[in-house]
Amino acid sequence: MNKRVLIAVHQRKTHFIFSRKFSSKPTPPLNIQTFISLLQSCAQNQELSEGKKLHARMLVAGHLGSPHSATSLINMYSKCNSIADAVSVFHASTHVHNVFVYNSIIAGLTINGLPLEAFEFYCKMRSSGVAPDKFTFPCVIKACSSIEDLKNVHGLLSKHGLYLDLYIGSALLHSYLKFELMNDAVQLFDRLPVKDDIVLWNAMINGYVQIGEFNQALVIFKRMVENGLVPNRFTVTGILSALSLAGEINNGKLIHSFSIKIGYASGVAVSNALIDMYGKCRHLVDALVVFKNTIDKDIYSWNSIISVHEQCGDHDGTLKLLKQMLCSGFRPDLVTITAVLPACAHLAALMHGKEIHGYIIINGLKSLINSNTYTVNAIMDMYAKCGSMREARLVFDGLRIKDVASWNIMVMGYGMHGFGNEALDLFSRMCVTGLKPDEISFVGLLSACSHAGFVRQGREILLEMESKYGVTPAMEHYACVIDMLGRAGQLEEAHELILNMPIEPNQVVWRAFLSACRLQGNAELAEVAARRVVELEPEHCGNYVLLSNMYGAAGRYDEVAELRNEMRQQDVKKSPGCSWVELGDGIRVFLNGDRAHPDERFVYDGLNSLTACLSERGCVIDVMDNCV
Repeated sequence: MNKRVLIAVHQRKTHFIFSRKFSSKPTPPLNIQTFISLLQSCAQNQELSEGKKLHARMLVAGHLGSPHSATSLINMYSKCNSIADAVSVFHASTHVHNVFVYNSIIAGLTINGLPLEAFEFYCKMRSSGVAPDKFTFPCVIKACSSIEDLKNVHGLLSKHGLYLDLYIGSALLHSYLKFELMNDAVQLFDRLPVKDDIVLWNAMINGYVQIGEFNQALVIFKRMVENGLVPNRFTVTGILSALSLAGEINNGKLIHSFSIKIGYASGVAVSNALIDMYGKCRHLVDALVVFKNTIDKDIYSWNSIISVHEQCGDHDGTLKLLKQMLCSGFRPDLVTITAVLPACAHLAALMHGKEIHGYIIINGLKSLINSNTYTVNAIMDMYAKCGSMREARLVFDGLRIKDVASWNIMVMGYGMHGFGNEALDLFSRMCVTGLKPDEISFVGLLSACSHAGFVRQGREILLEMESKYGVTPAMEHYACVIDMLGRAGQLEEAHELILNMPIEPNQVVWRAFLSACRLQGNAELAEVAARRVVELEPEHCGNYVLLSNMYGAAGRYDEVAELRNEMRQQDVKKSPGCSWVELGDGIRVFLNGDRAHPDERFVYDGLNSLTACLSERGCVIDVMDNCV
């Protein structure tokens, strides 16, 4: 038996020796039925202290010699989370062990999260010659910690025909789904004679969702409706989960309509599931409408809508929702923080990121995040992308367990900000610790070589990736090397590398080469790169902008006009430029041609003044900046 249970049992043996003061108190005599009734009340209300007093009185009155008293005491201690006392009662009543006593201890251990110990008592029950009944098996099935145990129990049930019982069949079904044995679950489900319990159907739907079989989850849902069963709220949340992961927006809207019709949409659980479904299907406006119409919002509602905005790339909206959440009196938890930190990273909103980090420390969440590497990595990533490598390094050095992602963030951060030596040194240290670098590690490392001008090291890393580290160079790695060669002015070598790549270069590689050509002012090679990238991705406005700016810089305005005409023919529109500034009261976002700011006249006066100063100093404004 589990050591912690045995120790607790020995510690509580004095539980049967009661003080003279207590036992000498005159108390009215009670019969066994009254004691059992009072113990049931203590169990329901989790009144452990009162339950122990009743136990003492039963000991004094001599009422501990029956199976009913042992069963009631074990049940009371189990439901009061005092499982060691329950085990003590069981061992002290060996002379009255029957199926009811065994059922109570097996159920108690199961509900207290001790499935191995519960299964041990079941085995002891069988070896003692006590025959289990239909009330034994639901808890025994839940206690099965291996597929072999589950199959053995199922075999015994089949032998006695008990698997057809609704509760036993339901427990078997849930266990097969827990082990992701869908074929066994489907066979059992189809053989059950009665399927009018909505819980069984919900279990099947959720089981298919867990293993990614979303279409099968929809099939079960349709079968349930065809059998005349009305889906409950759990059914709706389960099927919405399947639809969200499958990206089935049209069916999701149908379920939304059904929820409104049947009155489920007003419930917070269904509303949260709808927000999640619309968010994963990239329908941000619909998700926001559901959120605003939710009357009783909870922390999950806020976390869902904040996560949806971040997933859809609305980083400014993510931070605004966090502010609204705080104003509504809700306290962010780790889920909120993990969703909001990437928004700070994307916007380089260092001040907001520091405030969130401070909130973690002040509100005692630091101990929680120290055991959650993902959240600590998000904090590091925020500092690194905001350019605050000192703070990122402090967080990194304080991290007890560093995974590959932790090292990758620091290598990428150092490389992004031109600290090539630090990036190479950290990569070496990661390899010394025994961690195996992955594809992302080499993207960060090659990017560091590119920004620091370490051409020789970059070439060596590309050559050693597969032979030394077992990582096959992918498109992103070649793009980094081409960018590195382009920054170093070695365009011919970069072009040669593209032509001799073992994989067909995509638009990312050609666009990196195009940017390098523009940087070095090589219009001839730029035209080759631009034509290739336009062929691969004709709808991307950035390709036209890069080539047009090169033509403009070379004074080839006829080609600029041709490109604009080609954009119109392809219906390609340039996304307006966007910039932002972090102020004390929030983040202000500006779009190219934006007239929404209340002080827009002063803003544009200042902009025109800056443009005039740039022109006076010979700066050429990109000719495509105002292309729409």
